[in-house]
Amino acid sequence: MKKPHIHESHPAVITRLKKANGHLNSTIEMLVEGRTCLDVAQQLQAVENAIHQAKKILIQDHLDHCLEDLLGAVDKDQQNSIEEFKEITRYL
Repeated sequence: MKKPHIHESHPAVITRLKKANGHLNSTIEMLVEGRTCLDVAQQLQAVENAIHQAKKILIQDHLDHCLEDLLGAVDKDQQNSIEEFKEITRYL
């Protein structure tokens, strides 16, 4: 059996995903109730934003911890390249 893979950021990711789930449930209810397309689209945007933020937190945490654990000790130039790589991924 695999050891659980848990990071400090996971509670924040879980919170954001629960928020997305709440927004999604609200969106479904809005459609059932016959709310306007504008209202539904705004709610769907909230779902997308919550999921996007959860993904961003998870990926950044992975880069901050797992990548460095995998590579081990690196020289200064390599460390600078890693930091630049992690920084540019914030724009994904």
